[in-house]
Amino acid sequence: MNYGEQIGFVVEGKLGWVKELCRIERPFIAAFQETKCHLVSDQWVELLWGNNNFGYIQKEVVGNSGGLLLIWDTCCIEVVDAMGNEFFLAIRGKWKSSGQESFIVNIYGPHDDCSKKAMLDSLENLLSANDSAWLLCGDFNEVRVRSDRLNCKFLQYRATRFNMFISNNCLIEIPISGRQFTRVSEDGSKFSKLDRFLVTENFLNLWEDLSIIALDRKLSDHCPLVLRDKIIDYGPKPFKVFDAWLDHDGVDQIIYEAWVVPVRGYRKDCNFQDKLKKCENQS
Repeated sequence: MNYGEQIGFVVEGKLGWVKELCRIERPFIAAFQETKCHLVSDQWVELLWGNNNFGYIQKEVVGNSGGLLLIWDTCCIEVVDAMGNEFFLAIRGKWKSSGQESFIVNIYGPHDDCSKKAMLDSLENLLSANDSAWLLCGDFNEVRVRSDRLNCKFLQYRATRFNMFISNNCLIEIPISGRQFTRVSEDGSKFSKLDRFLVTENFLNLWEDLSIIALDRKLSDHCPLVLRDKIIDYGPKPFKVFDAWLDHDGVDQIIYEAWVVPVRGYRKDCNFQDKLKKCENQS
């Protein structure tokens, strides 16, 4: 499952870029925010998706901004209901592999404070209506902590409100790897983490190992995020240890005595290596 943010479909180059992402990632579901386009056709979605095994719902642009699009693979999920308002699009369906029900919500958060509160209230009402597996993804246009912004104004009360929404609804944020920030201003001076995936525990239980990677933003001011259900292989482990050593009496004292010996160096990785060598020598 993945989503691209701030696509700008009117530009052929961006459309081609998104089409290539769909070809490479082969998502079960793709959620787009701020499409900046009016209602699209089946033929247009097929061109983007790469085949005719799809269903979709959309919210057209208002003026020159906004627009939401949510596409799903009909071979993977059977959608039985769809809903939405000015802030989100949502589908309810069953995964064909397991028969389990899930709600998928595509969100594009507003900018003004009153609308932000209204969006969270509407999402909370949606979540409380059904105790199922939920995935909320998109541009929430909100941050959780001060470090989610760089060279941008941080408002604590908004972050507190957003965190309370997450906590009150027992949502879990899946960490993002690859990038600290998901949005960059046009002049490249301001950075924010506005895009995220929030899930319920029921949704986590449907998948073995969920991970998120932030891709290169290329033609957009937001990074496309890809949610994958697979273990990422980072290559060989940097070092190995036999667990049997940990059962020996006094091993903790050996490690302590080796670790407190000061080492001289400016590189932390080299200092760490020296401490491991001292542990080996003492054993």
